[in-house]
Amino acid sequence: MIPLDFSGIALDIRHTGENTTVFDPVRKKWILLTPEEQVRQYLIQYLISVMNYPPGLFSVEKSIAVGKRTKRFDLVIFDRAHQPWMLAECKAPGVPVTTKALHQLLNYHSVIRCRYWLLTNGHQTFCADASDLSAANWLPALPSF
Repeated sequence: MIPLDFSGIALDIRHTGENTTVFDPVRKKWILLTPEEQVRQYLIQYLISVMNYPPGLFSVEKSIAVGKRTKRFDLVIFDRAHQPWMLAECKAPGVPVTTKALHQLLNYHSVIRCRYWLLTNGHQTFCADASDLSAANWLPALPSF
């Protein structure tokens, strides 16, 4: 498990009526703040501000065809050649990171081949180097960009 410290990260949150929204710096719009969205936004901010990943290479919640179904991945980070580099799956804080989450990520990976896999619920974070699919290597820290 990789410890990520989100304590110094402030999200841009606003309250309108009964809704609470958060500003997504990648999509450049206000998004309904659900527990999963909060984890996704903390992860995005962490990757940008702490890990220095370039935000212009992020893609958030885009539709992809997985078999005959349309799914939405949480986050893909591209390398400088604009090839998928990291695929991230976010869960709400109360949802444990299990093999079920890994299988969901692997379904997305069948369409979007990436070197790295990242799974997080904000409390538990796992990242693997999947450059060799027969022997994915779970890492002790997130890779540098």
